[in-house]
Amino acid sequence: MTQDELKQAVAKAAIEHIPADCYVGVGTGSTANYFIDELAKIKHKIRGAVASSEASAKRLRGHGIEVVTLNESGDLPVYVDGADEITRHMHMVKGGGGALTREKVVAAASKKFVCVCDASKLVDVLGKFPLPIEVIPMARSFVAREVVKLGGQPALREGFTTDNGNLILDVHGWDILNPVELETTLDHIAGIVTNGLFARRPADVLLLGTADGVKTMTA
Repeated sequence: MTQDELKQAVAKAAIEHIPADCYVGVGTGSTANYFIDELAKIKHKIRGAVASSEASAKRLRGHGIEVVTLNESGDLPVYVDGADEITRHMHMVKGGGGALTREKVVAAASKKFVCVCDASKLVDVLGKFPLPIEVIPMARSFVAREVVKLGGQPALREGFTTDNGNLILDVHGWDILNPVELETTLDHIAGIVTNGLFARRPADVLLLGTADGVKTMTA
């Protein structure tokens, strides 16, 4: 199976985790796009969706799915999204698409986080994929210096602005052995809006696309 076929397979499997008559939290990225396409097939069974990015909101509306804000929906029963890296402990690196802040908010407001990935995203140690950090523009250099003190190698994501009007620093060079601790440390640096570690609120279920079919994993 191709990588796209694996992504489509896990997107289909995620539909089984969607309750009827609810608002669904929807992530961002290529695998999330496949999920949106599958969600459209059962749109008559749900109330609508809360999107973690403007791009996902546009795709949802294109399928005729009502998009509401988290303020309107309240807490969600389920959030479905991909990851750039995930461990067997369900800790993730996310934000390759730059939507990490809204993704983290929607995930926090959801009872169940279903992560959908192809097998290439499952790792033993996080960090090979650069860790995205969203920063307010005035704090870019300060945050970069603080990250260097922690052993990271930050690089500005050139020509990119988040949906929130901020910048992304992609941090290379970390083997993230304790993601909960690093997530907390980064959260205490002034100027960081969000970091791309999803460890304090990990995934509850991982649907992993493999050559042998979709495997379901839990922490």
